[in-house]
Amino acid sequence: MSRVILDVSNVTKVFGNRVAVNNVSFSIREGEIFGFLGPNGAGKTTTMKMICGLSGITKGTIRICNYDMPKEQEKALANIGALIENPLMYPNMTGLDNLKYYASLYKNIKKEDIIKYARVVGLEHRLKDKVKTYSLGMKQRLGIAQALLHSPKLLILDEPLSGLDPNGVKEMRDFLRILAKNYKIAILISSHMLADMEQICDTVGIINNGQLLEIKSINNLKESIGGTKRLQIKVDYPNYAGKIVVNELRLKAEVAGNRVLVHADQDQVGKVSQTLIKYGINIFGIDIVSKSLEAIFLDIINNKQKGKTSIV
Repeated sequence: MSRVILDVSNVTKVFGNRVAVNNVSFSIREGEIFGFLGPNGAGKTTTMKMICGLSGITKGTIRICNYDMPKEQEKALANIGALIENPLMYPNMTGLDNLKYYASLYKNIKKEDIIKYARVVGLEHRLKDKVKTYSLGMKQRLGIAQALLHSPKLLILDEPLSGLDPNGVKEMRDFLRILAKNYKIAILISSHMLADMEQICDTVGIINNGQLLEIKSINNLKESIGGTKRLQIKVDYPNYAGKIVVNELRLKAEVAGNRVLVHADQDQVGKVSQTLIKYGINIFGIDIVSKSLEAIFLDIINNKQKGKTSIV
């Protein structure tokens, strides 16, 4: 089994009377992409700043490659590459000169290392161009190259998909997957773009109001979505049909216009339709619909706030 690169245990951050991060725990292994999902102000960036040593920890422990942050901060930071918020680059300098400048802040980074990571992010052919000519996606990739210069084991990216066009988002998704798989780098990425995170991450942690509500593997998340199938049935008497479904079949049903939304899987289509026809209901169409990823996300938040423990 791959080793744990980042271990966050019962971490809390308090600003005055406000609890920004409340007892958060999770871990990331090498080659794993962990996604922080949550609305703006949920505590994602604050947690990332604590991991990077940019903000103090009120309570709890953070270990990077088994080094304690902040007790062994220098050794811990040597294993972290981070891009918090927008990459800071000098627009009138070339991409190469920007990377050379950041390389000078570390020890023993050679020009070959710079070229290597420029190639990793796909910018080797644009290094002699000034950064002001770069697209937003290219600037993001240059920032990632800068974060990788010292060969860290953990890469932290705060909203790297924000502002990118659809093609840029796809390129970034593909690039991060390759980076984790081929270079065995653990990646912590935050975003509120749920559909894109589903395609990037191995694991997601859903955070809201400073609390980590749930941690799920993407496979489990997809099973959750797959397990929330609904039958959307177009009928002539929807209210009557809804009552039949509830009373006769003991299934949950909702009425919307001339349709009944039945909480049932595809294998129950025959039973539901036969029962409705038996009671004189005319059926004009049946569709199978799935609850969206966004709906799953909102369910988790709402159910946790109500003290529930399951999504469906």
